[in-house]
Order: sequence, then structure tokens, then C-alpha cells
Amino acid sequence: MRTLLRSSLPHLVVSRAHYNDTSKIKRLLLSRIYQPGNLWKENSSDIQAKSNEPSSKSQRLMFKAGLIRPTSPGCFHYLPHTVRSMEKLVRLIDQAMQEIGGQKIDMATLCSAALWRQSGRWDLVGKELLCLVDRHNQEYCLGPTHEEYVTSLVATEGGISYKQLPLLLYQITRKFRDEKRPCFGLLRGREFYMKDMYTFDITEEAAYRTYNSVCDAYANIFRTLGLKHVKVQADTGNIGGKMSHEFHLPASIGEDKLMVCGSCDFAANVETLHPDAKSCPSCKGELAESKGIEIGHTFYLGTKYSHVFNAVCLDTQNKPVVAEMGCYGIGVSRLLAASLEVLSTEEDIHWPGLISPYQICLIPPKKGSKETAASLVAEELYDSICAVPHMSNEAVLDDRDHLTIGKRVKEAHMMGYPYVIVIGKKALESPPVFEVRNHRTGEVQFLSKEGVLSFIQEVRVI
Repeated sequence: MRTLLRSSLPHLVVSRAHYNDTSKIKRLLLSRIYQPGNLWKENSSDIQAKSNEPSSKSQRLMFKAGLIRPTSPGCFHYLPHTVRSMEKLVRLIDQAMQEIGGQKIDMATLCSAALWRQSGRWDLVGKELLCLVDRHNQEYCLGPTHEEYVTSLVATEGGISYKQLPLLLYQITRKFRDEKRPCFGLLRGREFYMKDMYTFDITEEAAYRTYNSVCDAYANIFRTLGLKHVKVQADTGNIGGKMSHEFHLPASIGEDKLMVCGSCDFAANVETLHPDAKSCPSCKGELAESKGIEIGHTFYLGTKYSHVFNAVCLDTQNKPVVAEMGCYGIGVSRLLAASLEVLSTEEDIHWPGLISPYQICLIPPKKGSKETAASLVAEELYDSICAVPHMSNEAVLDDRDHLTIGKRVKEAHMMGYPYVIVIGKKALESPPVFEVRNHRTGEVQFLSKEGVLSFIQEVRVI
């Protein structure tokens, strides 16, 4: 059985044509990829001691695999494999947001204290803001969200024409929050990546349609990643507004307590319910408590910010109407870590297949072994795989041939490559036969070169 990750997003389509021109292939050698040494030799207590914070499975795995390194509490360097995975995740989110009409922008990180005071949030958010004062004695914060900036931007450019509605502006940038107690690696940090979208409509009815459209797009993203998620009613918090929902990955390490009905689709963060609530308010079904990692949050803001900054839409008669707004966040770096938290084992990383840094790891024979002659066959197979257009940058060749095949296979599974191809003694047969391991299912197949090339046509990439 061939493993196939199919996406429901229409842009995720790959060519099925075979290409045989391997003359320009540049081999990606594992020995050339920057990864800190001593992989897999640190234990969980070492991780916790070094970071001085509670650890999680995803954090331990990412440390051991050389995916991240801490710089200060709640802040991390993202190393090459992580950056590749993040770039893929960003592409997936971009496609989903643009599919519903989102337009990507990039707003300033330094946010004026004057705007935050105008909205009333400077004092409301308080110590969670990372604040600074410049040489001219002007106050700023490093933006945790950008409601003030985007609303001010739209307001100062005049009204939004009805022809432009709904207007959906989004960005994917680093955000900052002065967490009192950063913990669990990328799951709760002081510096993180977030996708934040801000929408503008002319009526409440239109704004609710936009809200539902974005929520559907979020659910689609998580399904495409193969993640079981739950959408719950949530508190609007210091962002404010009329309605809010959170998207969670159920996990024992989750910091949010959720109440989920077993008889209908009702689910809520406990913050929104009466402390004594035991049954669903709509169907009276029993509520079960669980924990979740928040990966997305949506808000219907109404006119909370547009009224303050006078952001208006212009109707068909060119009359201004105060804009109905929404804001929508996905914690991008948190989503990556949370997916590892719920999919991985204690020993091996399991990526959502679509955003794995590389799809394939090829392992040639150990130098000096009986199978050494198959090394040439390994290189030829690698070049043929990379000549297939959608796989041109998705395979890595583990050229550390001083190590045994067994040790490299173990490390490949620890790193979470979805497919590991072993070039062993069967590669010396005529025709050569290759061992193909499916990391997710544990299935092992023995395929000819043609079989391998046919197999990888079914592997989905982004």
C-alpha cells in the first residue's frame, strides 16, 4: 500500500511526468547540512536544566534533533530543517488565505504607544507588552498583534470602496509577548511567528459571512496537515469584540481546559462557561473535560477599533459606514511544534507529511562493506528521484558512509523523514531492488528503480 497525503487545497497539485535528465542535479548531502553535534545524546532533564523552563515532548525532540537552540527564555534560533518546515507551512497558509481573498502585507514591528493608548489597550495589556523608548523619548511596543496599526492604516487612506469588500489583509511575521513564564519550547515563547488577518465589511451580515469563511479555511488547513482539531467557543480577552472561537489540538500537555459535548458539536473553553456547568446549554448532553493546545483564534470585532480610528467603508451611494471588522490568528511556530507534540513518539519525530523538511532520505552502503559497490547505484537513484520536478529539492542523501546502515536508518526515523530508502545488498541484484520504508506506517516495500520512481509520484509536496 502506498502512503498518499492528499490535500483539499486546489493549488496542491504536482506533475506526474517522469524526467530523466540528471545532468544538472546537485546532490543534497546530509553531511553538509548544519546540525549541532551530539544528536540524541541529551536527556530530558538536561533540556530542562539548560532552558530553565518546563519541557515538552516536542521541545525535547527538537532540541535533540538539532532543530532549535535556545537564546534566552522563550526565544530560539531556528536551524535549517526547522526553517524548511516553517517555509512550507507558510506556503500552505498563504495558499489557504489567498484562496478566500486574502492579500498579504507586512506591517511595522515597532508599534506606536500613541495608537495603543488611543484604543485603550496600552494599559489593558500591560506587562505582556515588550516596550521600549527611543532616543527621542517616544514610546513603542514590539507588536504582539496589529489591530491598531491595520485599522489606522485603512482609516488614513480614506474609505474602502464597496467594490473592494470584503477586504482581507494578513501578514505572517514575528510577534513578541513578554510571557511571565515561557515554557514548552515553541509552544509558549516570548518571540514567535504568527499569521494575523484583519477583515473589513460594510454590514454585520457580511462580516459574519467573512468570519465563517476564515474559520472554514482554518479547519481546511488543519485537516490538510492531518491534524485532529476542535473548534471551541472562547473569551474575547483583551482583543475584544462580539464573538470568538479557538482552534485546539487535543493534548494532555495543553494549557487550556475545554468542555466538549458528547451528543452534539458544542465545545467551549471553560473560561466561557459557568463554573458549575456540567451539561451542554443547547442539547443538555453531558460535557467532558479535556485539554488542548491553542493553534488558532478568531474574533468578530464589530466596530471596536474602526469606530476609534474612523475606518469606514463607502457604500454604493459613496456614503461612509463604520467598518465591521474581524481578526484571525494562527500561531505558525506553535502550530509546527504542536503538530510534533501530538504526532510524534517519545523517540521519533513525526511531521505532518506535507511540511516535513525533506520527504526522502536515501541511505547508501557503509564504506568498506560487502555492499560498497552499490554506492554508485545509490547516487544514480538519487539523481533520478531529483529529476522528477516536484521532488527536485525534497530528497537528502546520507553520505555519512562511515556509519552502518542500521545506525543511519535509526537516525533517519528519529528525524522523521516520511520515506527512507535503503540501498543494501539487494541493490547489487539485476535489476537492483531498493528497500523503501514508510515512517508513519512502518510498512517496508522492496521496489525496483521504476517502482521507486512510480511510488514517489504519489508523494504530495508544497
